[in-house]
Amino acid sequence: MRVMFAASEAMPLVKTGGLADVAGALPKALAKQGAEVTVVLPKYGEIPQAIADAVTTIAVMEVRLGWRTQYCGVQEVTVDGVRFILIDNEFYFKRGYLYGYGDEAERFAFFSFAVLEMLDKLDRLPDILHCHDWQTGLIPFLLKTRYANRPGYRDIRTVFTIHNLQYQGVFSRELLQDLLSTGDDSFTQDSLEFYGAASCMKAGLRFADKLSTVSYTYAHEIQSEEYGEKLDGVIRQRAQDLWGILNGIDTDVYDPMSDPHLAVNYRNSLEKKLQNKLALQRELGLPEREDVPLVGIVSRLTQQKGFDLIAEALPELMELDVQLVVLGSGEPGIEAMLRDALLANRDKMALWFGFNEGLARRIYAASDMYLMPSRFEPCGLSQLIALRYRSVPIVRETGGLKDTVAPYNEYTGTGNGFTFGPPTAHDMLYTIRRALAFYGDREHWERIVANGAKKDYGWESSAKLYCKLYRELVS
Repeated sequence: MRVMFAASEAMPLVKTGGLADVAGALPKALAKQGAEVTVVLPKYGEIPQAIADAVTTIAVMEVRLGWRTQYCGVQEVTVDGVRFILIDNEFYFKRGYLYGYGDEAERFAFFSFAVLEMLDKLDRLPDILHCHDWQTGLIPFLLKTRYANRPGYRDIRTVFTIHNLQYQGVFSRELLQDLLSTGDDSFTQDSLEFYGAASCMKAGLRFADKLSTVSYTYAHEIQSEEYGEKLDGVIRQRAQDLWGILNGIDTDVYDPMSDPHLAVNYRNSLEKKLQNKLALQRELGLPEREDVPLVGIVSRLTQQKGFDLIAEALPELMELDVQLVVLGSGEPGIEAMLRDALLANRDKMALWFGFNEGLARRIYAASDMYLMPSRFEPCGLSQLIALRYRSVPIVRETGGLKDTVAPYNEYTGTGNGFTFGPPTAHDMLYTIRRALAFYGDREHWERIVANGAKKDYGWESSAKLYCKLYRELVS
């Protein structure tokens, strides 16, 4: 089976979030199931130079975009056994960042056209075109409208995966109509129209053959008004085509036994994990204490991630015998709140604004607990990485957090973390206090950590489900 991923980012080439981890790791897991997988993404300027130097050009073509005709290079490179095809146009993609520009609609409309134009330059067409998030949502729409009559294209089946429904690629109807050179019939309630504008996410939801999202619970949540981001009606209409398939992590990449960023490598040894805590305390200027519980956070600093709850709870949290380490960047108000808290709690708190992969790994390895109080969380990879590094998650019961973190029951000895339901600072703080109480009981704590170590958080079982989905489509 030939599968092509279309994504806006993928590890190890470029990354801003969890999409890159999925688009980088899942193809390797699918290959182990017998699928032939290629990943196509823009050729950004941020791609490591060693990889960029290794590419070979397989085609040069022009892409028509509204009234514009743009150059497009098609290049390929193999990294870690995965074939990547890069769509090259320096005007659109050789910039300082991956996203956040005023011409996002034009950039990713170009990418969508380029992916479809590129297909017949290859030796063989894919059986499955697997599109990820709004940046590729136009591809299923274009395949079924503009490209339906190209030889072989009608046989290509599409899957559209929702990684985060909140980010939808909504633009003015006039802009997308110009870029796509399409008529009014494409901007109806059953097509791209979205409250007077146009949505690339809705294009994927309407026109892909099958839909998937990244956890079982999120698949149900997004069919409700609370989590549906005004698209719940569309998703309910397509509920029979929607699969909830839990994300995994690349357990070869995230392995505390071989991670080069750590002070001490380990597997299940809490003594060796403790050495990583002491090393991180030294690195960040915190008091070196073996007995103090260290709570880690590696996250985008946004309301979605529950930082309004953290802001409300911080004064009481800092009164406890605990250390807090936060790594991330995001909303200026949240960054300012954390800076103010740091000024009053320099002996209990450390911050790093931005992203630092090595430091992130050291936080996972050093933290006794990992806090993730998200208001919603499609899947979440951080809690899986935390469990892999034997850090006990404290999470809100939503999306993939609910699917992967089971609350500890001291009577049955089951559960791998601590959870709370209502999105309030009171419930979060109560749950943190409960976790701290069990941290003081070594027998219970070792059992919780051991429970977290029992499950495989890799991609194998999820890759099998994706292969089942693909087989249903091609049959």
